[in-house]
Amino acid sequence: MLKHIDPLLTPELLYVLAAMGHGDEIAVVDANFPAFAVARGTTHGRVVCLPAATMPETAAAILTLIPLDEYVDAPVRAMEAGSGTGKLVPVQEEVQAVVDAEAGRHWPIGAVERFAFYEAARGAYAVVLTGECRLFGNVLIRKGVVPPPEP
Repeated sequence: MLKHIDPLLTPELLYVLAAMGHGDEIAVVDANFPAFAVARGTTHGRVVCLPAATMPETAAAILTLIPLDEYVDAPVRAMEAGSGTGKLVPVQEEVQAVVDAEAGRHWPIGAVERFAFYEAARGAYAVVLTGECRLFGNVLIRKGVVPPPEP
């Protein structure tokens, strides 16, 4: 255990978050997502498993350590729930609340069509498989820049 670090952040996940650069994405996915098949195509090449964690808990833990990318409109993007309306499902609404709290403002989550999401996840730095059982609990989080310390 470490002080001031969320216990959901395993040593492997801490390594992944530290190794990611500006603009790299991490796919945080639900228990139904084909995580092991998709993860083979990522930079990390394997799944980071958090089987006891929900999607909102995992997103909140990750966002305690990495900034969101200020240079894009939607640094967090969710898999569309099939309707094509861009409307968030309840699990995604909970992640939206986490994003807003971390950002200190409303920062809308973008929508990605289901099959385009799979392809984007293959291009991510890593895949984090949660124990989230609610459908469409899948997001991509784009890492921003960590500014230098102020003098």
